[in-house]
Amino acid sequence: MAITLVNPTGLPEIDAYRQVSVASGSRLVFLAGQVAWDADGVTVGEGDLAAQVEQCYVNVATALAGVGASLGDVAKLTIYVVDWTPDKMPRLMDGIARAGKRLGVTPVPPATLIGVAALDVPEHLVEVEATAVLD
Repeated sequence: MAITLVNPTGLPEIDAYRQVSVASGSRLVFLAGQVAWDADGVTVGEGDLAAQVEQCYVNVATALAGVGASLGDVAKLTIYVVDWTPDKMPRLMDGIARAGKRLGVTPVPPATLIGVAALDVPEHLVEVEATAVLD
């Protein structure tokens, strides 16, 4: 693996992600933000944040697999959520947990959560982009 995930002493341990990733690989993979579309471009989970988060993570995993990578190669995630408020955190975490179970992984690379006014189409509630590192 080209990525080592770390929670350095002196920073809080967050269950949902690690504070730092150390990349030792030489090939960078930049994914476009993934929304809750299925392979046919149909929105999955309209109005359901957890379902859309799950689909976004599945799409990230699919995109990574297409270049010979996996979620274990992800150095950083950025998650954009429409009209973010802290009360949405349980639904966000539920979607991440569902994706992890579905994919057989625990996705915990460093992540940044950004609240946005809107995404590309009104039905999309979340978008996830990733940067991965390969040997």
